[in-house]
Amino acid sequence: MTSRPLIAIPARFSATTSALRHAAEVNARALIEAVWRAGGEPATIHPCAPGGTCDAADVAERLARFDAVLLPGGGDIAPHRYGAATAHESVYDVDDEQDAFDLEVARRALAARQPLLAICRGLQVVNTVLGGTLHQDMADARRTHRHVLHPVSLTGGSAVARITGKDKVEASCYHHQHVDRLGRGLRVTARAADGTVEAVEPTEPAGWLVAVQWHPEDTAHEDPAQQRLFDALVAAARPHGTPPGGAQS
Repeated sequence: MTSRPLIAIPARFSATTSALRHAAEVNARALIEAVWRAGGEPATIHPCAPGGTCDAADVAERLARFDAVLLPGGGDIAPHRYGAATAHESVYDVDDEQDAFDLEVARRALAARQPLLAICRGLQVVNTVLGGTLHQDMADARRTHRHVLHPVSLTGGSAVARITGKDKVEASCYHHQHVDRLGRGLRVTARAADGTVEAVEPTEPAGWLVAVQWHPEDTAHEDPAQQRLFDALVAAARPHGTPPGGAQS
């Protein structure tokens, strides 16, 4: 029989959805399809108990069932999570339950050295877990990163450059926050033309971790460089020597 690595994707809360009667848990179809094309089995996992209580042991036990983790985009992280005393008026879609779960998922995945691909908010979650901070809003109109496709320069020799096979990619962005102080053990491996941090990865070998501020799933269906990020995650999750779609005993 064929076996696909199981990729855990924390669900995203949605307060309003036009197709559903109630608030929902969702993940973007483009994200799911990119993981599937890569040979992975995408599985949405529900956040921790209502009220924001996340038992670390429970999260670790749940993640142990999976071969890799993908932290997707979503609303803003509550600023107090990275030590900010106040929240900018532009901060939106903050959900304490989502924050608590995503932060614990990142913490447990990093500790267990599970392959981890972090996208947009996911990058910010990883940075926060490692003691970094965020700029709460890109107020300068010249630094618009919402609904844009723009060039991002990749650091030579970095994981993201090796994976994509590029030194520059066209990145689909939708965010108004970005990294301020970098988290412990991270280095910047991609920037936009305006200097915005667009990718980070570990300074030392620490399992498989790639975090990008853009949304590779938006264009992965037509841009091989973006699809390769998902391919690389699934390859890292696959037992050594098992080819994509290959038989396992």
